Amino acid sequence: MTSPKTTRRFDDTRLGDELPELSIPITVALIAGGAIATRDYFPGHHDLEAARALGSPHIFMNILTTNGLVQRFVEDWCGPEGLLHDLKIRLGAPNYPGDTMRLAGSVTDRREEDRSVEVTLKGRNSMGHHVSGTVRVRLP
Repeated sequence: MTSPKTTRRFDDTRLGDELPELSIPITVALIAGGAIATRDYFPGHHDLEAARALGSPHIFMNILTTNGLVQRFVEDWCGPEGLLHDLKIRLGAPNYPGDTMRLAGSVTDRREEDRSVEVTLKGRNSMGHHVSGTVRVRLP
């Protein structure tokens, strides 16, 4: 992983470079806090009984929290001068408290003309893929 003060350089990246895996414990605080921080007051993200009434075993993570975790994953790898400018994700299995999401990804495209790389990623939990997608990031 790149240190917080070091930015990965475009010339130092290669197709197939693997990003260090990031394991994120899924907690009630993460799910409810993420929903509140993104102003998503849907009861299934913070109210256990409301989530159960929807047929869910517990509260579940919203897409904006997942989006932020994907951003963190890529920014941890590229460093503070990397510029994320295209993030596309798709959700799969829900993230519930008590589980762990493991994010993994690799560099799948490099563009010399704008010094950018594309990272293809997946986040898995015990139920399967929670998130998949791509992030394009410009590097100095």
